[in-house]
Amino acid sequence: MTETFSDQEWLSIPDLVRVLGVSQSRVRQLVDDKQLLAVRRDNGPLQVPAAFIKDGAPLPELRGTLIVLSDDGFTDEQAMRWLLEVDDSLGVPPVQALLAGRKAEVRRVAQALA
Repeated sequence: MTETFSDQEWLSIPDLVRVLGVSQSRVRQLVDDKQLLAVRRDNGPLQVPAAFIKDGAPLPELRGTLIVLSDDGFTDEQAMRWLLEVDDSLGVPPVQALLAGRKAEVRRVAQALA
């Protein structure tokens, strides 16, 4: 079964401090630098999908993809939804394709969204 935006495992900033082994200010810097994408769900605190963490660090392929989406005019919420929901061109959620090593394909699809 493919996960969607709503059935992801989500990590709060304190969770990320623990998982990444860095300070809260460093986690916020990772978000500011587009190494991670965080959104407020249900008007709650900022959260990041656990799928964006690989081997105890931010998924390396995520940053470039986030920059492409930002350049395309996507808000953080729109980018999050696109990354987590099945894309017809990819056949899977883009984050799943990134985890499978399909970075170039994901970015081509993202660029075509502009």
